[in-house]
Amino acid sequence: MLHATVDSVRAQIAAILAAWGAPPHLAETTAEVMAETDLMGVDSHGISMLTMYEEIHRAGVLRLAGEPFLRRDYAATALVDGADGLGHPAAMMAMKLAIEKARAFGIGAVGVVNSHHFGAAGCYARMAAAAGLMGLVTSTARGVILVPTRAAEPVLGTNPIAFAAPVPGAPPMVLDMATTTVAANKVKAYHLREKDLPPGWVVDGAGRPVTAHAEAMEFVFRRREGGITPLGGGEETGGHKGYGLALMVQMLAGALVGGSFSALRARTARPGQPHNIGHLMIALDPRAFRDLADYEADAAATLALLRETPPADPALPVLAPGDPEEAARAERLSGGIPIPEALERELREIAARAGAPFLLRAA
Repeated sequence: MLHATVDSVRAQIAAILAAWGAPPHLAETTAEVMAETDLMGVDSHGISMLTMYEEIHRAGVLRLAGEPFLRRDYAATALVDGADGLGHPAAMMAMKLAIEKARAFGIGAVGVVNSHHFGAAGCYARMAAAAGLMGLVTSTARGVILVPTRAAEPVLGTNPIAFAAPVPGAPPMVLDMATTTVAANKVKAYHLREKDLPPGWVVDGAGRPVTAHAEAMEFVFRRREGGITPLGGGEETGGHKGYGLALMVQMLAGALVGGSFSALRARTARPGQPHNIGHLMIALDPRAFRDLADYEADAAATLALLRETPPADPALPVLAPGDPEEAARAERLSGGIPIPEALERELREIAARAGAPFLLRAA
């Protein structure tokens, strides 16, 4: 397996996007977010996404030259139009604006419409934490893959939520999760590694577990029946609440800001029609609620108590949300980003079709 340098991963993504017609600044912004996602160990949302982006680009759905712009602007709120391009530049613009508004008003809430996939939601929540603010990010999704409790067919997408809070003298606390048991692209990541899935992630139309990686890909990406279970799994383990959480995100990042509901969109979408994915970026300034020193003391004490909890296995310390990503980042900065052989072949083929050089290099 190739372990590629982060610089070569970033350059490879930017080269392919530019060859498809993305302006340099949009290609570079997208490549930066995608490479950072791979650095944090979220392999399902980094360079491997080029396979899906190529598919929607060739279908005429993705408008890589689309320049995000501000459509509405009020005191603490705004709406960014993604111009039917990839979601990374639009999401970056929206969170930067939310941060500016939070510094001025204590809270900033910026929606995004006419967007596409924006990568890992946690990347944008971390932007707020790096600015000393709390960040909350939600997004609708293109795919219709979440099978509601008692249903035989999927209705919603993975509809992610991410939250980040700054912690003085330590990495931020970061929660980044799908409202399904796992993100759809994690199923793809297992498939690329030819690794079967744990039971409970994917079910067929009768609700039976699907664990074979190739069969799971069929139910998640190609078949109308079956799909991924909601967060919490089955009804007896609270899956109906996970389904409700996905609906909440659909209301916030879909109905509120004007993003599409993919299950309805799929009924009337014309060939080449953009996905109109919606996002919502919220930034909160602790100073709007209390003295900053008091917030910082409580945040530090909360994380310290968690880390000091006696572990069940002394060799495995208790983890805080965000710890695995921080550990992966440190390891991959020196050891490189792992690129499975199957993914490397796909990337070589994508680069060749685009007329872009193959730039991945071993760390």
